[in-house]
Amino acid sequence: MRTQALKSMRVIQAIPFGPPENLCLSERSVPEPKAYEVLIKVIAAGVNGADLRQREGKYPVPNGAPDLMGLEISGTIVKLGSDCSRFKIGEKVCSLLNGGGYAEYAVVPEGQCMPIPTRVSPIDAAGLPEVFCTVWTNLVDRGSLSKNDKVLMHGGTSGIGFAAIRLAKLRGAKVFSTARTVKKCAAIRRFGADRAINYSEENFWEVCQLETGGEGVDIIVDIIGGNYLPKEVELLAPGGRLLILNLQGGEKAEVDFSHVHGKHLTITGSRLRPRSIGEKAAICRQVEKEIWPLFESGDIIPETHKVFPFSEAAQAHQIMEASSHIGKIILTP
Repeated sequence: MRTQALKSMRVIQAIPFGPPENLCLSERSVPEPKAYEVLIKVIAAGVNGADLRQREGKYPVPNGAPDLMGLEISGTIVKLGSDCSRFKIGEKVCSLLNGGGYAEYAVVPEGQCMPIPTRVSPIDAAGLPEVFCTVWTNLVDRGSLSKNDKVLMHGGTSGIGFAAIRLAKLRGAKVFSTARTVKKCAAIRRFGADRAINYSEENFWEVCQLETGGEGVDIIVDIIGGNYLPKEVELLAPGGRLLILNLQGGEKAEVDFSHVHGKHLTITGSRLRPRSIGEKAAICRQVEKEIWPLFESGDIIPETHKVFPFSEAAQAHQIMEASSHIGKIILTP
């Protein structure tokens, strides 16, 4: 297809903001890449929690970002901006987006594009950039993950949970992870966790204290917040790191900071979407170098729950909201 002929494309929008049923297909003009951007014909797009909040009108879009949902895609490069030189037209890539992935075409800063790892299909590749960039920058960069660390990952069957468990295990850590059903706990163990904690029946604080002989854990990856925070601060071992990725359970909590002071703890949080193009490009280069070889060796295999066509985006969001999935949910145009 000649890129000059591209005029319109199908996109997924919430009209108006609200529940999954408000998602519908509509038509827009194909975006034109800026000098530092590439235009990608989308093969698949990953579904993330931020998409659900944006659909509800509760996630402010960063300045300059596309207003469409979709933070990660795979696809074929069909047009290059004047300053782009890393990739060629026709190459397949997966990309970390600022937004706009729920469309047949998307523009992406070239630095946020990555080659698809060997042994990974283009569809599965759409579910890799957001979770592995998030896990790398938090667990390794900010969390200083080391061999023999004891790591607690909440929500182990999410895309983030899967990526964190696999990466921590491959780097020699002991991993505890939580989930709410027997089936999900079995999946966590399949991912490599040393101990799956069914939080419907067990207390994560008690289990981790017992399993560590009262020493606590070195790293906690928290996607809950709220009333989990006081327990997590108490559970951390001396020098421990609490990494806050999300606050699904609430933004406020009463925490005993004598633990932070006395045990030399680090509490940090981060969001990926608002970061600069340069920061995201640097993270992508680290992921390419450190994680992509793990796919090529077979040490990590993508965990895709289900693939939906764009026309069934509402069902994909319903499954995500119900948290009945294990791994990534993917949309295809």
